[in-house]
Amino acid sequence: MADSRAESEPLLSRARGGSGRDCLEGSAARRSVRGGPGTRSRRDLCFDQAAVFIEDAIQYRSINHRMDARSVWLYRLYYSNTCQWILSFTIFLILFLAFIETPSSLTSTADVRYRSAPWDPPCGLTESVEVLCLLVFVADVSVKSYLVGWAQFRMNLWLLAYLAVLVVSLMDWIVSLSLVCQEPLRLRRLLRPFFLMQNSSMMKKTLKCIRSSLPEMASVLLLLGVHLCVFTMFGMLLFTGEEQGDGQDRERLMYFRNLPEALTSLLVLLTTANNPDVMTPAYSKNRAYAIFFIVFTLIGSLFLMNLLTAIIYNQFRGYLMKSFQTSLFRRRLGARAAYEVLSSMTAEGEAHRQEVGVRPQDFLQVLQKVQLDSSHKQAIVEKVHSYGGDLLPADEFQKLFNEFDKRVIKEPPPRPEYLSPFLKSAQFLFSHRYFDYLGSLIALGNLLSISVFLVVDADVLPEDRDDFVLGILNCVFILYYLLELLLKVFALGLPGYLAYSSNVFDGLLTAVLLVLEISTLAVYRFPHPGWKPEMLGLLSLWDMARLVNMLIVFRFLRIIPSMKLMAVVASTVLDLIRNMRAFGGILVVVYYVFAIMGINLFRGAIMAPGNGSLAPDNSSAPCGSFEQLEYWANNFDDFAAALITLWNVMVVNNWQVFLDAYRRYSGPWSKIYFVLWWLVSSVISVSLFLALILENFLHKWDRRSHLQSLAGDPDTTCQRSVELLFRDVLEEPAEEELMEKLSHHPHLQLCR
Repeated sequence: MADSRAESEPLLSRARGGSGRDCLEGSAARRSVRGGPGTRSRRDLCFDQAAVFIEDAIQYRSINHRMDARSVWLYRLYYSNTCQWILSFTIFLILFLAFIETPSSLTSTADVRYRSAPWDPPCGLTESVEVLCLLVFVADVSVKSYLVGWAQFRMNLWLLAYLAVLVVSLMDWIVSLSLVCQEPLRLRRLLRPFFLMQNSSMMKKTLKCIRSSLPEMASVLLLLGVHLCVFTMFGMLLFTGEEQGDGQDRERLMYFRNLPEALTSLLVLLTTANNPDVMTPAYSKNRAYAIFFIVFTLIGSLFLMNLLTAIIYNQFRGYLMKSFQTSLFRRRLGARAAYEVLSSMTAEGEAHRQEVGVRPQDFLQVLQKVQLDSSHKQAIVEKVHSYGGDLLPADEFQKLFNEFDKRVIKEPPPRPEYLSPFLKSAQFLFSHRYFDYLGSLIALGNLLSISVFLVVDADVLPEDRDDFVLGILNCVFILYYLLELLLKVFALGLPGYLAYSSNVFDGLLTAVLLVLEISTLAVYRFPHPGWKPEMLGLLSLWDMARLVNMLIVFRFLRIIPSMKLMAVVASTVLDLIRNMRAFGGILVVVYYVFAIMGINLFRGAIMAPGNGSLAPDNSSAPCGSFEQLEYWANNFDDFAAALITLWNVMVVNNWQVFLDAYRRYSGPWSKIYFVLWWLVSSVISVSLFLALILENFLHKWDRRSHLQSLAGDPDTTCQRSVELLFRDVLEEPAEEELMEKLSHHPHLQLCR
């Protein structure tokens, strides 16, 4: 009762011409506590509420949650780094269990001919870990449900599904233990990816966009099916009426001997995986038959498949901007809520002042409570100090949150000061960018020398090789890298040298090379004609040194920022990596679900020849078959092998081999599984990936002039994130819209 009363009490109780009992009660309460013992506790509560709103704004979270003292404490604890790390680790752990639990992937190879018996964990081992993970998820959904309130929980489909998945998983876990882990199907394994999806708002948005584009994709897929059926019937009429004569006729008739085979052949041709194999027999008989296959490929592969990509891109066109717009609204809403809380305290403490705003000292005190890295805090503190002691109005308060989108670049430490003119000239020379270019040129020579000797020694037996010249070159290059390191430390100072990540990488690489080179010389002596370092174990020290030398190629990445067009492309790639986490998560979910389904459907279907298997011997297997190509490692006998098999099918190179093999070993129904996987992975997922790449790249490329203008910006201590880069093309939420949203907050009452 006390908690409910505290929650319903107006948090922002400054009456601004409003009316109603809540506002009156809030004002009376304010007068009663002013100067009383509860003033400090209420002030601390307001500070905690403002800190929570600011953290919600920084992380683009919803502010629709309980705001009483106990809920605020629980909310901040839940979103602390420790709790979120525990939740993320639990999600990773329960997904990783698929590699360990029966059937275990703990074997050196997936090839059924050479694979040893896998280790099967005893019943209850992985189940104990799994139930601990499920208990963490139970605590997670319980905390979320409490914080959003019962009314919001009933309307949140994701939380309801979260609860349902947990109930089913726990019931299935109980069934497993009651059957001593011998149950034929574990339903909860198919549900595990849900824990990953429900924990990512971006994955939910991506899934929502996919769901909204399903009708358009279904229309194209239906048209694609009609295209396949029409050409299948046409091909059956063209190619099954001929009498079987020579070998080419028999091979040609094999692709169209019945309706399922003809449909499968043309479906594979749609992916160009069996082109020109499927066309060659007919084309050898009569060149006019090529028209049939060319027209089919033009309509199916070049028109309909690209049309599907265009539809997905059209659906996702603006998806990035819509996501940024939603994030901007959440940022502004959280900031406005924090402003209202802090400005209400200003009105209580300084009732004689007519202006409305936030005291800078109050905001700075709240900022110390916010979970934020020190560099951003320091930037915001400096920004607030620039306002002096004046109250922060709402618009200036909102502008402070733009600092959170900037990636602060620390200023490098000051360089050493030398008195000698010669040392000053040397310092200028060795700190110049042309010295870096010289280092990259030397690294190129190192790389070319290694490549040349690898090509020359490719046809020479190891015992006949003479590594004298390459050994001398290696010593020279490593000495230069060591000299370059020392000269840069001289010019920049040790702190200045370590301030650049490229220098840290070069330094570590040089240290590794130097240790390997000294070890090589200590064991094999100095290079001389006929010098042949012996093979010790898997690799000799000499081979290890040559492999590490290949890492020198990364030195060239430092040249990219100096080339403007290449810098735009490189920055786009980096932004894609940062913003493709949602797509990567969706891909993980799809792979996980299909891998578990494949294990349940095809485990043990592929057996090594000679062990009671119907598989023919490699010498008698048809050319191009699963057995002749030795695809034995592509099976569904464990989770890791299933993932690799799905990857190989997704690439669609020779995927007709998998269709044929599993048709023979498991039955014709297996084609449904592989065709469905092809649709989800190669068609929908790849099209989605292309759409997101185009969306990101086009926006980035169109705004390259904006990037160039930033080069002359005096604010050189920070880099813009993607959100801030597109901020000027987003629509700022109106104040009325923000206040309207705040007025409907389920746990917050504004008295205005």
